[in-house]
Amino acid sequence: MSLLLIIGLLRKPSSLNMSWEGRFQRLNAMQKSDRLRSQVYHVVGKEHTGNTTISTHVSIPTDQIDVWEIDTSLLKYEYKIASGSYGDLHKGTFCGQDVAIKVLMTEHLNDKLRREFAQEVFIMRKVRHTNVVQFIGACTRPPSLCIVTEFMSGGSMYDFLHKQKGVLSLPSLLRVAIDVSNGMNYLHENNIMHRDLKAANLLMDENGVVKVADFGVARVKNQSGVMTAETGTYRWMAPEVIEHKPYDHKADVFSFGILLWELLTGKLPYEHLTPLQAAVGVVQQGLRPSIPRHTHPQLEELLLRCWQQDACLRPEFSEILGDLQQLAKTVAREGDDREGTDKQDLQ
Repeated sequence: MSLLLIIGLLRKPSSLNMSWEGRFQRLNAMQKSDRLRSQVYHVVGKEHTGNTTISTHVSIPTDQIDVWEIDTSLLKYEYKIASGSYGDLHKGTFCGQDVAIKVLMTEHLNDKLRREFAQEVFIMRKVRHTNVVQFIGACTRPPSLCIVTEFMSGGSMYDFLHKQKGVLSLPSLLRVAIDVSNGMNYLHENNIMHRDLKAANLLMDENGVVKVADFGVARVKNQSGVMTAETGTYRWMAPEVIEHKPYDHKADVFSFGILLWELLTGKLPYEHLTPLQAAVGVVQQGLRPSIPRHTHPQLEELLLRCWQQDACLRPEFSEILGDLQQLAKTVAREGDDREGTDKQDLQ
């Protein structure tokens, strides 16, 4: 089935397969407490009571109810979706259900990758939201290190924007932006920073629902609420992150502003600059992408607020979500006379 056919299907209120719902209900019934999802650790891999500490495992905080550990013999690989520097992404099945399997290549395994793998599992198993890719389980016993999630048959927003002719219509853009801000608002409410928000890390299911994915560099906010490590992708990175200054969840809001521009244009931010040149421009010259003519005034105003140099002036995702929902109602009521014939619709 082509991507356009897939995303043309009517969206259903629930994006989770009912069999997965049943599986999670059974797993929840097996648990003696809800600590698996509610427990918060600020350091992953640090030795303390309850960690998986034996050398044959990647150390991941746990409450000793490891219902998410997957037996590799139950995974069936079908085909490779993509390859990266440190691993591959496969389409496969688990207990008869379609899944995506992110496999970490053990030949590239080092302490940094172990930490990132452990952090991704730790965060993904804690979250469950319609607009966040659903974690199914993980294999933490080398050489089979992998993370299993629901399969998103619609592919990434990056692929849609760059492989299809034209850009999104305003109603479709707003629907995507609302999905993303919904997911990000949930993450921030749970003290989770994504730290690499961009179109390539947004996936669509068979109903056109967009979900936040790839938690390889995500982190739980520490008690001070600020971080200093540089992470993410330069073209989407907030200036305070580039400069190695303390930052908080508002760095995600900056990246969201650049993401909105991606959805508006279908282009790579600062495409005529190298990533390093773009980073220097953002910090030293206040460089931002040029907003297209005929952009809806309310959307333009939101872009400008999201990528403010001063993080304190950027809105919260709860506010962004409200603004986008109100704009979507306005556009639906008035009709949008700004659309060109080359613009694509997700429905």
